[in-house]
Amino acid sequence: MNKLFALGLLALMSLLGCAGADVRPIVDMKGVNQSAYETDLKDCQTIAQQQSGMGETAAKGAGAGAVVGGLLGLVTGGNKTGIVQAAGAGAVIGGAGGAFSGNQAQEAVVKRCLSGRGYKVLN
Repeated sequence: MNKLFALGLLALMSLLGCAGADVRPIVDMKGVNQSAYETDLKDCQTIAQQQSGMGETAAKGAGAGAVVGGLLGLVTGGNKTGIVQAAGAGAVIGGAGGAFSGNQAQEAVVKRCLSGRGYKVLN
């Protein structure tokens, strides 16, 4: 396996484990019961984990990236190895982009959930 591809795959897997639903938004805590907030935050994080489909978003990005990378390798006149490497690189880049989008979607769910429960989310 190409070292660059393996490194990119490792980076993608790391991205999938980042923030996302585990985000702790900045909330104006004036007059807020800390214990109730922590319970609501955990509830909202659980909802985000169940609803956002981050893995699916990353998989779609990886698939699209592989196609684009393979086509780019083909168009530039690459040999079979070059085309495969370009497709692999495209998959990693597309997957990372999809994971990032999924992460943002999870963060947005947590923030909207907390806002809906009456918290003043500042970021």
